[in-house]
Parts: sequence; structure tokens; C-alpha cells
Amino acid sequence: MVPIEVEQPVVVDGRPVTFWKEVPQHEPGSALDAANVLRALHCLPRPVNLDLGRLDPFVRLRDRIDAAVSLPIEDRRWLRDYQDDLSRQWAAGLHTAHAECIVHGDAWSGNIVTTPAGPLVMDLERASIGPLEWDLVSIAVRNRTTGTISFAEYELFCEAYGYDVTTWSGYGLLAAIRELRIVSYAAQHSARNPAWQAEAVHRVNCLRGRSGPRPWTWKGIL
Repeated sequence: MVPIEVEQPVVVDGRPVTFWKEVPQHEPGSALDAANVLRALHCLPRPVNLDLGRLDPFVRLRDRIDAAVSLPIEDRRWLRDYQDDLSRQWAAGLHTAHAECIVHGDAWSGNIVTTPAGPLVMDLERASIGPLEWDLVSIAVRNRTTGTISFAEYELFCEAYGYDVTTWSGYGLLAAIRELRIVSYAAQHSARNPAWQAEAVHRVNCLRGRSGPRPWTWKGIL
């Protein structure tokens, strides 16, 4: 669903009401689609009268880990300690030659889709001001970590965007944070659906060095 461009919300019987229209027929976008959309997004001027807030790559992460009650206690403890270590590294700052800009915050093919009228950007609740590398890493880990997109597709992405984030010194940190988010997402939902338990355990084992080197094969859930 996308919001209709009218003044809203309105209050009806004491309750706020918003107006939306159904998203047209669409398909997940390709890595090339993502490159073109992200390049245009990152070139937009920072808004003057809209506070997007700063990027928080750890938002809700601890809650997800705590909710992953189907995982062994020792694994959850390890994930918390791992998050703490990544948080300290993030707080120390990143060294990048690029100015901070508007970032999508959760850029992947499910959120950058194609329609007959062109690409459509979805799920902007993580939109914020931050390093553009965060969006690029989200695509890169789907090649380097999960194997979701091929090396040929990733090369097209880099060529279209004009930059390969895996050559940047900070790639390892942001990739590790993104990997942890993907793992914690599966772990949280596996607590409510036993069918996803094996995938959640597999992802944790990968992070813990129990499943060999990257890229790993991670199956989608939901």
C-alpha cells in the first residue's frame, strides 16, 4: 500500500484515519534496479523541514535476540555479546570519503520492486540520514554472505551505482551488522513457527564459524 497524496490523517469518531491505495502488480527488483534507485536516492538533498533522524543499524536488534526463545540460551548470550562488540565498533566511527545522505535503511529486492510504471520504493520506516554504504552493504551481503545474487549480478550493481562497497575498509563492520540483523530476524520468528527453527539455527551456526566460509546458503522465511 502507498499513501494517497491528501492531507491526512483525519479524525473520525476520535480515531485517526489514513488513506492508501493498493500497490500495483509488482515483482522483486533486480540488483540493477536497486543500483539505479539507490543512486538517485543518495543524490537527493537532505530535507530541511523534515527530521528523518540518524541511522540506527541496531534498532530492535536486542529485542529480536531476546525474543528468540527457541534458540539455546548459550547461543542467545553469544548473539548479545556479538551485538555489544559491533555496537562498540560502530560508536567508534567510520572512515568514509562520502558525505552522509538520505538512506533507505533496509534496501533489498523486496523493498525496491518493479511495476509496469517503473520502480517503486517500499518500507521506508528505516529511512534516515546516514552513510550511503549502509544501503550498498545490504545488497553486497546478498552476494558475499548469503549467495542470494550472483557475482555477475553484483558486478552489474556496482557498475550501475559506480562504487563497489566491498573495497571499502568499513565493509566488514557494516556487513557483520547486516548479517546479525538477518540472523536475528529468522531467530525471532522461529520462536513462533517451528518450521523455521532449522534455518534459524543454521544462520547462527554460520555466524559462529560452525558452517564453513561465506557465502552461506540461507533460505528465505515468511
